[in-house]
Amino acid sequence: MPALKILLSLLAGLTIASCTLPQQPVGRSVGPAAVQNAPFTLGIDVLASNGFDLLRGKRVGLICNQTSMTGNGTMTRVALKRAGVNLVALYAPEHGVDGTIKAGVHVQDRKDPVTGLTVYSLYGDTRKPTPRMLAPIDVMLFDLQDIGSRSYTYISTMVVAMEACGESGKEFIVLDRPNPLGGWRVEGPPVDPQWKSFVSQVNVPYVHGMTTGELAMMVAGEGWISRRPRLRVVKMRGYQRNMLWQDTGLRWYRTSPNIPHAGSPVYYVATGMLGGAAAVDVGIGLDNPFGYAGGRGVNAQVFADYCRRLGFPGVGYEPYAREGFGGVKLRIDPRTPANVTALDVYLIAGLQNQTRGAVLGKMTASQISLFNKVYGSDSLRRDLMRGVSPDRIVSSWKRFEDGFRAKRQRYLMY
Repeated sequence: MPALKILLSLLAGLTIASCTLPQQPVGRSVGPAAVQNAPFTLGIDVLASNGFDLLRGKRVGLICNQTSMTGNGTMTRVALKRAGVNLVALYAPEHGVDGTIKAGVHVQDRKDPVTGLTVYSLYGDTRKPTPRMLAPIDVMLFDLQDIGSRSYTYISTMVVAMEACGESGKEFIVLDRPNPLGGWRVEGPPVDPQWKSFVSQVNVPYVHGMTTGELAMMVAGEGWISRRPRLRVVKMRGYQRNMLWQDTGLRWYRTSPNIPHAGSPVYYVATGMLGGAAAVDVGIGLDNPFGYAGGRGVNAQVFADYCRRLGFPGVGYEPYAREGFGGVKLRIDPRTPANVTALDVYLIAGLQNQTRGAVLGKMTASQISLFNKVYGSDSLRRDLMRGVSPDRIVSSWKRFEDGFRAKRQRYLMY
């Protein structure tokens, strides 16, 4: 779309934030330009400070869950209702509107006990909003806290909802939120088109280092959806790329049952792929889900020694054994310069060796399918089973990582 048409379509009085946009913009970030050392403010609170101007006279839908909170701890949907916004429908991702449903379990449509509105499921019979589901609204708000990993399904929900809104002529507004892993960490392999799935919906590295708003701009700008909606991003104030969640001063709300802590996202990256293998333990149900790496019958001390020899800075390993499993409890500095996605591969390779091939060799067909989808191709399992070194596998990502860093540059807003 020519830039002139974009400019003419902007609402009167809309403030455009200073950011780098595609040469042919497909969206706009809105909100005050970032001020150095300004107090940190979420996208929802920036929208509120502008009197919810983007929503005036419109029927509004909201993709939300228990993480959809203002900076002072008010549910986004409650804040909208209190402000007199015509909020008419809610839409829930995986884990449901209250975040209690287990991973992979279908979510049902329901009535929201807080607002009385219908909550349409985006993780049930369909994951893409249907025309019937979008009929009551003029504009869709997206306000979910992501964790910064490609395989976490909230960004997939955003992508397919954007496409559905484009097809139905609905506006799409992202209320931007921080990437808890920070804005510089870019790690991992590409997605082979044949392995595109809801855990690898777009071809970005396993860790992409973008906010949801930036990613939405990239999805539209790169043509990764068949029909672009009218897209706006409400920027945060005071956010900088080197910020982790701990730097925002915000309370962490459990994004899903096994991401309970602000530090959980980095552990998810370290063992998320491992957790899909056979006869392994990544600590689900323990104090720090995804903070463990073990296998059935593994000698914990031997495996801990293997891990320490890997030389990943900022990562510690404590041997543990429980219920026939042995391995390590991880301690990861969230600011580690190490490639944490690479650590996942080395952990898989080490446990594959310690279990004499059981970790990858005894996977069921459904486990193999999900493992490949999470990684983005079938190459990781195939390569490790035929003896390709983790060094070589990780090195093979570099060209893609470097290309992605360059490509994403024009979509970065902070």
